[in-house]
Amino acid sequence: MVDPWNDPDAKPLISFQNVTKSFGSFLAVDNLSLDIFEKEFFALLGPSGCGKTTLLRMLAGFEAPTSGSILLANRDITPIPPNKRTVNMMFQSYALFPHLSVYDNIAFGLRRQKMPKAQLASRVDEMLTLTRLERFANRRPHQISGGQRQRVALARSLAKAPKLLLLDEPMGALDKKLRQETQFELVDIQEKTGTTFVIVTHDQEEAMTVATRVGVMNEGQLVQVEAPDVIYENPNSTYVASFLGQINLIEGRATPTASGIDLVWAEGQPRLHCKTDVVFSSGQRCHLAIRPEKIMIHAEEPESRNKVCGTVLDIAYLGNISTYHVELISGHVIKAQTTNDRRISRRSFTWDDSVWLSWTDTAAVALAN
Repeated sequence: MVDPWNDPDAKPLISFQNVTKSFGSFLAVDNLSLDIFEKEFFALLGPSGCGKTTLLRMLAGFEAPTSGSILLANRDITPIPPNKRTVNMMFQSYALFPHLSVYDNIAFGLRRQKMPKAQLASRVDEMLTLTRLERFANRRPHQISGGQRQRVALARSLAKAPKLLLLDEPMGALDKKLRQETQFELVDIQEKTGTTFVIVTHDQEEAMTVATRVGVMNEGQLVQVEAPDVIYENPNSTYVASFLGQINLIEGRATPTASGIDLVWAEGQPRLHCKTDVVFSSGQRCHLAIRPEKIMIHAEEPESRNKVCGTVLDIAYLGNISTYHVELISGHVIKAQTTNDRRISRRSFTWDDSVWLSWTDTAAVALAN
């Protein structure tokens, strides 16, 4: 089955068409175009101030574009007020009514719609079951945990069966462990309901976990839109490579080869080799982007085309992995990761050890900018 974003005949549910949003002289969203498809879980990822929340608020109807149009199911919703759109938004604060029970919080929007009582009760029970809140139906928000409050807000948002659910940093208030658990619950609920979700987050791990596709934003523009694994393994710029996970960026000048490039990068250092389909001119400025987990660390000089020697400057022990910061003679610091698949009684390498680092020709990505 072809993913809809790769199918030229697929019709998007949401279409941003040359959307610009200015606040005075500040350009929050800059001539942005984007298609999001039905049943997709789309993540807008970027630092604070990059325009992702403004984009979400325009989709919800809380902000109007300065120019351009926004289509939902092929209908221009730009002039339609928020309460007339088949869109719900879940805020970071959850905005639950403290004086109402969990049941009544979920039922609130349905009562405003004047849904018949039997139908309302059935729908609320369905949402309680979906979010595993049946035992907490009669409790008030202050009597349940943060993760449960998050699920109440989600159930209330889904109760009216919107075509589209917008989530603005929905797990920002949760601790790390609970946030990780909730991410999988969110994916499960999205798959069960078939609702299209658009989430705004600055947490790259969260975006990678929940999303079918990720749109990375910077200064009001989308710089790359791809599936999470594609963005991680094949970033299109040093900005994207740096924003998602740890990365080593080695700058130099490219020399084209039959299979890719050689990189001339530091005096006294051997050339580095990278297999790539990107065409570089001779002497063109270039970066090699290499993830720390793709770099091997050795006590003796390895038989590898890509190898450098240095001294262990620092070690970060993170339980499941250890990250070694290795300083080269050139002054560059390269990070390499090892998996701690056994209990550590004594480290293989420690501070001030002389070590070799190596990686394959396909481990690095060659980036022109």
